[in-house]
Amino acid sequence: MVEWTRRRFLQASALAGGTMLLPGVLQAAWAAGSDKPELTTVRVGFIPLTDCAPVVIAALKGFDKKYGITIVPTKEASWAAVRDKLVAGELDAAHVLYGLLYGLELGIAGKAQPMANLMTLNQNGQAITLSSDLAEQGIRDSEGLSKRVHQQAPGTYSFAHTFPTGTHAMWLYYWLASAGIDPFKDVRTLVVPPPQMVMNMRIGNMVGFCVGEPWNARAINDRIGFTAATSQSVWPDHPEKILGTRRAWVEQNPNTARALVSAVLEAQRWIDASAENKRETAQILARRAWLNTKEQYLTGRMLGEYDNGLGARWQDKHPIRFFDEGAVSYPWHSDGMWFLTQFRRWGLLKTSPDYAAIARRINRTDIWQQAATAVGGIATPASTMRSSRLMDGTLWNGSDPEGYASSFAIHRTGV
Repeated sequence: MVEWTRRRFLQASALAGGTMLLPGVLQAAWAAGSDKPELTTVRVGFIPLTDCAPVVIAALKGFDKKYGITIVPTKEASWAAVRDKLVAGELDAAHVLYGLLYGLELGIAGKAQPMANLMTLNQNGQAITLSSDLAEQGIRDSEGLSKRVHQQAPGTYSFAHTFPTGTHAMWLYYWLASAGIDPFKDVRTLVVPPPQMVMNMRIGNMVGFCVGEPWNARAINDRIGFTAATSQSVWPDHPEKILGTRRAWVEQNPNTARALVSAVLEAQRWIDASAENKRETAQILARRAWLNTKEQYLTGRMLGEYDNGLGARWQDKHPIRFFDEGAVSYPWHSDGMWFLTQFRRWGLLKTSPDYAAIARRINRTDIWQQAATAVGGIATPASTMRSSRLMDGTLWNGSDPEGYASSFAIHRTGV
């Protein structure tokens, strides 16, 4: 259970002591003074996934124009492509994996680059899919999978995620390890771009994968897989995709960065305002220009309506969220620190990093707060840290991150 509630988030504005400016007043000031965006066109990369929605809606609904910019969404083929284009400056910003951005900063996802996280785009909404072949063998959860894995030679089974330091790798590793499966010893892992997941499972390249929607729902529809776990069952209300960019870009274009975050905040609020808006978002995303898929693969899970492909149906308590009164988008330092603990846990970082300092320099709460003020009606929390309880009962609150990283029964901090 996430211990930072929406009520506490709303109450935090009183503690922060900030003032709210009317959006129209601030926009007029930008147009007339030095706050005008330095750029009029902002190229934002995205991968065709449900959670690219805030970027797409910001552009299509005209929220960008309100803040003096034009967002140009650019569809990319893989997270590696997003990384390379961000670094090269071919993209101004991107819908990107939280862990990819942090991996770039640290030089473990490519050549080290100073990066910036402007905001979180969504919470929840990913899943771990296992093959229908496993289901036919009676393996329907992590416990059954663990028994089977340990009956075989190490590396017999392969699992896919989308990027070595990405969110999907971390959810997959955490879920496997919670069942006693060492993701670096007991199984093989491989990297597959999201749109290629279903095809690769169909031809037998792996027995499981972790990815965003709509590919888990698509695997069920194609009868090649079932949902063994949602990412929100691993960490309720976890951070997922973020709006990432280079630190130099923010320093060179601070007003543009603020305008970009403001526009995306407006889009997030619009999406989450009603079930009707979520359905319309699914209809839009299904089009060829965006995800190029069937609307039915998007709508159900967008609304929190789940079918695991084996007969279980439920209304998820922690569905994909884009706004939640602004709490979704805040770039919590503790969220970034959690990814650092997992990099450390799995030996991706060989020495203990300065967890708090790294999160503080990457997560641009200053830009977010300026944008939230411009949009209006969004509270700023009193702290950059929040508390969460994960699937194995562990509490994460940002205290003693190095101890947390080495506290798990399966870890590689000494490797």
